[in-house]
Amino acid sequence: MSFTRTDFRNALGTFATGVTVVTTCDSQAQPIGVTINSFTSVSLEPPLILFCLGRAANSVQTFSTCPGFAVNVLTEHQEALSSRFATPDSGGRWDGLAVDRSPMGFPILPDCLATLDCRIEARHDGGDHIILIGRVESLSIGVGAAPLLYFRGRYARLGGFDAADPKGWI
Repeated sequence: MSFTRTDFRNALGTFATGVTVVTTCDSQAQPIGVTINSFTSVSLEPPLILFCLGRAANSVQTFSTCPGFAVNVLTEHQEALSSRFATPDSGGRWDGLAVDRSPMGFPILPDCLATLDCRIEARHDGGDHIILIGRVESLSIGVGAAPLLYFRGRYARLGGFDAADPKGWI
């Protein structure tokens, strides 16, 4: 691993009951993405995270068989991006996006708070959801923004956050 336990803890600390877009590629190497707020850390050693995906999601078949995924933790300025990936893909979802690739080859969205590049560790039944556990193989931590939050059925903003402060709080 090219990161420390502290790096991993700091990356997970950017998620404040927030919003992520989880991405992967289908069997034809086409990008797939879905907005997820059921994301959490599982373990620091080894570095594991999980997210839950509804079985009714259009992308469930791809995520049920993919080798891994990337988690893109969104900033408060990325509400439109969250909405874009929260609706069923009717084509064109990726149009106009400047997307990079993670070291493992998954789509990486620009200007995120953090990005976690994961390989599948396990999949579990979770009732009407599947639970995907990923082992974090690499990560990046962005700076200079507050997280996008989802609270009581709508987007919310953090109060008292100073993006210029290295610790982020005032």
